[in-house]
Amino acid sequence: MAKRDVVFPAGRQALYDIHRYSAAVRSGDLLFVSGQVGSREDGSPEPDFRKQVQLAFDNLAAVLKAAGCTFDDIVDVTTFHTDPERQFEIVNQVRSGVFLEQPWPNWTAVGVNWLAGFDFEIKVIARIP
Repeated sequence: MAKRDVVFPAGRQALYDIHRYSAAVRSGDLLFVSGQVGSREDGSPEPDFRKQVQLAFDNLAAVLKAAGCTFDDIVDVTTFHTDPERQFEIVNQVRSGVFLEQPWPNWTAVGVNWLAGFDFEIKVIARIP
């Protein structure tokens, strides 16, 4: 089996090593990005939900940038929410500042009961330009 072609954002390698996964894997012209959460530099959850969602998008942006991609290259989004009904309006406000124009990527939102101390997670598939 060929080695995985992995991507890591600058400065967060230790967190990925501790948890034993890659931030993203390139396969052909696709980038499969692991779920990104609103973690602070030390990996702990940001307690303010709006800030946590923004940090998750910021962390996603860093992974995309490390692979030469932007939000415009995203084709598929999956988000995970611990309280979708209460949280969805805030998530939509944050995402409207990221995805500025059509066509929008496809999007699946899933309600979950556990995210290791976080309340929001986002994973994507992007086409590498």
